[in-house]
Amino acid sequence: MKPTPLNFVSIIASVRTGRIGPDIARWFLEQIDAGGPEFEVIDLAEPTGAGTTRMLEHADGFVIVTPEYNHSYPGELKILIDAHRSEWKHKPVMFVSYGGMSGGLRAVEHLRTVFAELYAVGTRNGVVIHAPWSHVDDGILTLDDTAAASARQAMDELIWWAELLKPERPARARGVA
Repeated sequence: MKPTPLNFVSIIASVRTGRIGPDIARWFLEQIDAGGPEFEVIDLAEPTGAGTTRMLEHADGFVIVTPEYNHSYPGELKILIDAHRSEWKHKPVMFVSYGGMSGGLRAVEHLRTVFAELYAVGTRNGVVIHAPWSHVDDGILTLDDTAAASARQAMDELIWWAELLKPERPARARGVA
């Protein structure tokens, strides 16, 4: 029996004027694009609705692209997370964070506890980008090969978790196991 393809959703959490979240999300997807999985993108700076719920529901895993705002993550991301519950359950979540000295790691640490409460699995590996604004020129983020390798490694782990968890979700949804 041929396995069904995996579906992933990338969520751009920043909504501030002058944001570089879309540039970072684009860079990440370019690093894994060569024969990699397909993604749908939810940009929280754009209106969300029933289509967002459908995307989250059908996703096998998530990539959260988030800045660090005031030692945590954006409020708009919290609203999205709290507006959905079952859509996150038994699915892996990987983080691409960015910010100043911490590279957004404080935002990720807060998100790990929130997603754990929703029975989602936060992956160990992710991508951390320190001071990304100094690496963006005309909307293009340019990082070294180490960062690109980090993105591919993190994606490999997300795929592993998604493949592991996907067959379990229907049984758990029915209350079996």
